Amino acid sequence: QLQFVESGGDLVQPGGSLRLSCAASGFTLGYYTITWFRQAPGKERQGVSCISAYTGDTYYADSVKGRFTISSDGAKNTVYLQMNNLDSEDTGVYSCAADSSMCVLGPLTDTSLLSYWGKGTQVTVSS
Repeated sequence: QLQFVESGGDLVQPGGSLRLSCAASGFTLGYYTITWFRQAPGKERQGVSCISAYTGDTYYADSVKGRFTISSDGAKNTVYLQMNNLDSEDTGVYSCAADSSMCVLGPLTDTSLLSYWGKGTQVTVSS
């Protein structure tokens, strides 16, 4: 099945860190642009960071700039999201999806615009 498999979510205290992984299954990252999304309870799915697997260019939403770092490892066919200085606003289900070129920073209502959606991984920031 062609999809991403996300992992690494956990319960963490405010100010803590987590590293999420998004492994491509059945396809290679190749020339795709991959976006990490966050969906908080009762809220829209929001793109928080993107990376071009081909160029390595990275992009961040203002809400995570300076705290999150996105990276990719071609050999492992995996995209990572290092999250530091977490706060309660970062709570949500994190998932990733790909497109040939589109990077989504902000709300996304039409998930059919991107491909290979995974089931996501839960991040809870709470004391």
